[in-house]
Amino acid sequence: MKPPHSGRPGGSSRPPSDRGPYRGPAGHTSRPPGQGSGGPGGTGKRTDVRPSGYTPKAGDTVYRDQPKPRHDNQRHDNPRHDNPRPGGKPATHGAAPRGDFQPQPQRDVAAHRPREHDLPRVTADSPKGTLWLYGYHAVAAALANPARRLRRLLLTEEAEAGLAKQLPPPWAVSPERADRTRLDTLLGRDIVHQGVALLADPLAPPSLQSVLDKPGAIIVLDQVTDPRNVGAIMRSAAAFGAAAVITQDRNAPEETGGLAKAASGALEKLPLLRAVNIARTIIALKAANVWCIGLDASGKPLSGPAFAGRRVALVLGSEGDGLRRLTRETCDELAGLTIAGAIESLNVSAAASVALYELSRR
Repeated sequence: MKPPHSGRPGGSSRPPSDRGPYRGPAGHTSRPPGQGSGGPGGTGKRTDVRPSGYTPKAGDTVYRDQPKPRHDNQRHDNPRHDNPRPGGKPATHGAAPRGDFQPQPQRDVAAHRPREHDLPRVTADSPKGTLWLYGYHAVAAALANPARRLRRLLLTEEAEAGLAKQLPPPWAVSPERADRTRLDTLLGRDIVHQGVALLADPLAPPSLQSVLDKPGAIIVLDQVTDPRNVGAIMRSAAAFGAAAVITQDRNAPEETGGLAKAASGALEKLPLLRAVNIARTIIALKAANVWCIGLDASGKPLSGPAFAGRRVALVLGSEGDGLRRLTRETCDELAGLTIAGAIESLNVSAAASVALYELSRR
């Protein structure tokens, strides 16, 4: 007799006893124990219906007791795999791959996930569309920036005296007394706020034309995602007289307190633009007679005097992958840093500092 076909190559993978009613002793026609027992009304238990004293023979299928399904209040990883699937076929969770199946590599989500204190907090003390700035340098620079809209200033008793040394009062907003416990609760216990917190609105982004009207180099960041790296690059760019920093709109951090603290006041002094398309932005810079240099290890060593008399835009890639292909091809040329030692590469913020220093030697 030809075995029934299940639609899979090679026929059905179920044992013969699963291919129809079970024919037990004396015409007994109950289904094999356990088949469908995990469905509605099932007991979750397989019992043997063979007569007492029956000895299994070679090739016979033996049904053994299975544990009952665990309840929701019991600790388990996935309760779906405890019960048989409809039709009596057990789940195959954990089985080895068959055929040409190839497991797909999983994306490292944790590496790109923002840290908790970098995410905007929407509470009664932090309305939507605002951010908390913290630290002496970041808060003092924001208080001195007429373009920044200020809302609240929280200070501990010790921090008020320290802030007054950096920026003598009166300030644009009246301070409120707060203790460190309140600031820890508001900003996060792992935040080094120095007893200073300023609630403010984000800065309005300037236009590209307004940047081109100013002198100095331009920094273009191609998907640099760490807010501390962006802040550190802004700090170096401001120190070397750059005109602006341009990031990508979607794959770059928003303006946060962590970015502002890493920038150490540069966020208030250096324009930060967000471009929808980095390649098109580079094309616009080239049309404005700006020489675009992509920082890449495949290029020749960067030499500041070689760019004397030319305005330069320094293009840096992401922390892990560097410059993307289209960005690399759109630049006027590629240049690398000469590194002699056991370390093959630098952090993107450190590389930006070295490149800016080299360009300053023109």
